Amino acid sequence: MTQMNPYYSELQGSYLFSEIAKRRTKFVQENPNAEIISLGIGDVTRGLPDAIVKAMHAAVDELGQPETFRGYGPEQGYDFLIQAIIENDYKARGIDIQSNEVFLSDGSKCDVGNIQEIFSQDSVVAVQDPVYPVYVDTNVMAGRSGKYNRETNRYENIEYLDCTAENNFTPSLPKRKVDIIYLCYPNNPTGMTLTKAELKKWVDYAKENNCVILYDSAYEAFITEPDVPRSIYEIEGAKEVAIEFRSFSKTAGFTGVRCAYTVVPRELKGFDKDGKELLVNDLWNRRHTTKFNGVSYVTQRGAAAVYSPEGKEQIKALVDFYMTNARIIRDGLASIGLEVFGGVNAPYIWLKTPNGMDSWAFFDKLLSEANIVGTPGVGFGQSGQGYFRLTAFGTRENTEKAVERIRNMSL
Repeated sequence: MTQMNPYYSELQGSYLFSEIAKRRTKFVQENPNAEIISLGIGDVTRGLPDAIVKAMHAAVDELGQPETFRGYGPEQGYDFLIQAIIENDYKARGIDIQSNEVFLSDGSKCDVGNIQEIFSQDSVVAVQDPVYPVYVDTNVMAGRSGKYNRETNRYENIEYLDCTAENNFTPSLPKRKVDIIYLCYPNNPTGMTLTKAELKKWVDYAKENNCVILYDSAYEAFITEPDVPRSIYEIEGAKEVAIEFRSFSKTAGFTGVRCAYTVVPRELKGFDKDGKELLVNDLWNRRHTTKFNGVSYVTQRGAAAVYSPEGKEQIKALVDFYMTNARIIRDGLASIGLEVFGGVNAPYIWLKTPNGMDSWAFFDKLLSEANIVGTPGVGFGQSGQGYFRLTAFGTRENTEKAVERIRNMSL
């Protein structure tokens, strides 16, 4: 009998959003006339910006002609997109990133899940709590988590950094030696951010303790406040300790198109079991070229259009639309006395459940009484118990309707 990976048995239940889908499906089957509004999974609802559509149409036409056809491209990405990323996302902010430090992929979820493969199996991992489930689950699959403790609802070998209203959702530095730190800002699920001074503490800590920060900044385009860093590389010394993940999914509506990128600076170094120095960039490049065939040419042409003058204008309008939704939700919930967070620099609204209600109990109440699907905070970790996440990615009509329904609930 073929033996399977034993660590998969340590995974707890189904993936969070799969469980949400199951509960929604069951409710719809039992209530076929219910008009469901989904503010749960962070999928966008607006169409692709026109500049992107035109660029992708032109790329398809190119592929239809032998003279301009392209087959396999470079796994790391075409230079036209890499240079656009460097010029607009980094050089424009005074950050020096080289072309061999950018790796295009089919999504940040894939990259933040796969990056752990290049690190030692005995690496100690620290995560914010609440946390995007992929960070934890992929390390469970790799055998780093240890056993699951049902009393604490946590894995014994993972260092959890609590983020609650009591500490303004700003995690404390790890209490023990760790090797890998996952940070997500603007944060999913809480929608909160760090200032440059607060982020500098993490960079300084990583340098002093020889650990690596995996910095997920997939929502940086939604930042509105000037003192909030859009890249960890705005902090001096961060290129020596941090890998950054970016995505076109929410920014440009690429949730179904699929395109993202990861920056792995050449200054970032690690060691093998014999103490030999290694460039993390080289290891990720080896993994990337072995297991990935590259983002399609058509998709990359669409992503490059994000940085055109027309694309920038249309992307700004798209972001403004979703952030207006966020304001509508935030203000609407606050008006009925709910305690709300986020929604200022991120498209997520994080609310305290009324009367200390269990997160899943509030999910069921919201679904049954208002026919609204959201995300239970405890699904992101134990510190999310008693919280709930709503997204701003719905239509304007559904966003306003959802707020009105919640207003009419008995809370």
